[in-house]
Amino acid sequence: MSWPKNWPIRPISPPPWARQEPTWRGARPGLIAAALDRALAKPSGNWFVLAASSEITAARPFGRHVAGQELVAWRAPDGELRVGPGACPHLGAPLCDAAVDGGALVCRWHGMSLGDKQTAGWARYPAHDDGVLAWVRLDRVGGEEPLDAPVLPARPPQGAISAVATVLGRCEPEDVVFNRLDPWHGAWFHPYSFAELRVLDASDFLVEVTFRLTKRIGVPVIARFSCPEPRTVVMHIVEGEGVGSVVETHATPIGPARTAVIEATIAHSARPGFAYARRMAGAVRPAMRWAAKRLWRDDIAYAERRFELRKNGRWPG
Repeated sequence: MSWPKNWPIRPISPPPWARQEPTWRGARPGLIAAALDRALAKPSGNWFVLAASSEITAARPFGRHVAGQELVAWRAPDGELRVGPGACPHLGAPLCDAAVDGGALVCRWHGMSLGDKQTAGWARYPAHDDGVLAWVRLDRVGGEEPLDAPVLPARPPQGAISAVATVLGRCEPEDVVFNRLDPWHGAWFHPYSFAELRVLDASDFLVEVTFRLTKRIGVPVIARFSCPEPRTVVMHIVEGEGVGSVVETHATPIGPARTAVIEATIAHSARPGFAYARRMAGAVRPAMRWAAKRLWRDDIAYAERRFELRKNGRWPG
């Protein structure tokens, strides 16, 4: 079969899995560790990703722990994101079970209304909605100089399709970041998704890779990995189909040795057919989330293994 020259899909014929070119020599532990150290040294302004924006609605509160802090999030009638402590200051009732009344939460235990005004022992936290992800600023947890807004990477223009997948793991955020700063494992650990992977520039984390559509058909791209802040790794498509598309992997600590991987895939294409995909976004998003969770089924095991070895003093890196 001949493919049109400008068609993004290409036939692929990678060698059998065990006959691939080994990548362990390129995946130098010191190189990856140095990139991790550079990421961890960047400021976050005390901002943490809480959830997908779409998970927090005006219909009912959303609860999650971040860095051991019980939080509740909800929306005011105008859509404003609001986040506060997750326990009622009266007798500790879970506010994730409260009722939303206008811009406030009404505790179901005794009817205390919270949210519009500061109450003794309870005050809202700074919150930010970037249109894809909901963020919360926890200054006492972060301990950094606060920033007015989270540090965000460049994203595609308006009209992109976004989907967010969340996976929980028994590890720390740095284990997730380390995993994403190791692109060399892609075609070995995820052969169902990647083929013909080659790191073009290890210092710039520039990678040539083919995303598999089927066993013999794929979409080749060039991608760059970077860290805008200490708990985020971003993959930008810089050449090939979907230039400007990004995958943002955010690692949010939940509690001791518990991390939420909240990954936002934001897809864009200049091709005319992408307008049809936008109209079908409701059907496309579940497929995007499924693909992300499939990868993280493996990658969370990688991060958990690194955490276990680190804590036992057996990490070889």
